[in-house]
Amino acid sequence: MAYLEILHSFNLTALQYIAIGFAAFLLGLSKSGIKGIGIVIVVILAFVFGEKTSTGILLPLLIFADIFAVIYYNRHAQWHIIKKLIPWMIVGVLVGVWVGNGISEILFKRLMAIIIIGSVTIMFYTENKKSNKVPTHKLFSTGTGFLAGFTTMIGNLAGPISNIYFLAMRFPKNEFIGTAAWLFFIINVFKLPFHIFIWKTVTLESLVLNSVLIPTVIIGFFLGAYMVKLISNINYRRFILIVTAIGGVIMLFR
Repeated sequence: MAYLEILHSFNLTALQYIAIGFAAFLLGLSKSGIKGIGIVIVVILAFVFGEKTSTGILLPLLIFADIFAVIYYNRHAQWHIIKKLIPWMIVGVLVGVWVGNGISEILFKRLMAIIIIGSVTIMFYTENKKSNKVPTHKLFSTGTGFLAGFTTMIGNLAGPISNIYFLAMRFPKNEFIGTAAWLFFIINVFKLPFHIFIWKTVTLESLVLNSVLIPTVIIGFFLGAYMVKLISNINYRRFILIVTAIGGVIMLFR
């Protein structure tokens, strides 16, 4: 099937192409460090393609943007945190593969909404405690890692969970971005075979569509990297909370 024929097979309107192009632009912003807008990306793609199918559309774009992020922020990564979270994220992904493969589209959508709203609620609770104490209990990192792995497999929705963890750890913005970049590059590559061979949400056709969206991802990334330099650490935390909350409400009532 020719390139244009594959694109036509999606039967997307001009408005839908604009919407997914905007989502790809937001993805670039998000991976550059403008955190919290990942939920909005998920919501847009779910509107256009449906909840489960949209996860496969998004994943290759995430990996592409992750490569830019790990190159740009590599020196800021905190590897002791990554090594602590990755094993439990892998467990969460494997559970997510099993759960997501056996539930209906309606239940999948409701599960995504519950995850988002629950994450946002916890984020506001932890931020409003106004405590500078960094949690050190192993259960915190274990639980966060598992939930992040599960939610990233179910709907690429680990952003709020990881945001909670990094906010609680009081990471400055560059350490926050650099650590998250490597963490999700590793886990997104790990997820890819499950989307190809088990869920079958990543296909030749979806990759062709991804190729059209790559330029807007690149534009978003470099614009976002410039914007991050202008944001203070305090305002960066506030921005993450507000945008994540808006995205959660949108998913709940859409």
